Amino acid sequence: MKKINFKKRAQELKIMIPAVFISMKKKETPLMAKLFATLTVAYALSPIDLIPDFIPILGYLDDLIILPLLITCTVKLIPKSIFDNALIESKNIWSDGKPKKWIYAVPIVVIYFLIIIMIVIKTFQFVV
Repeated sequence: MKKINFKKRAQELKIMIPAVFISMKKKETPLMAKLFATLTVAYALSPIDLIPDFIPILGYLDDLIILPLLITCTVKLIPKSIFDNALIESKNIWSDGKPKKWIYAVPIVVIYFLIIIMIVIKTFQFVV
């Protein structure tokens, strides 16, 4: 039976997700690949999981199965030359252990901020 190295898989995902994002921004990337890339990146960065993480064992299944499956499907749709260049660019982002382009974190912060605002608004509407 083949042993899965989760640390290695996590490091691969740390490079693959930005590579998919970089590929998505390239004008040479086909439309279908861009749609899958958008779905993949949105799922990877989403604060909401298909199966919540607090559910024992099942909570992390989506991170172990769904995300790699989305990445695999997306990569198959992106032309090899485009994805290879994006992969090189992605590896350079993490060269010193943290992303050089922290601007990629802005959409995540905006999503969290909007969710918090919506919760606060709904809470005050319910109370009043």
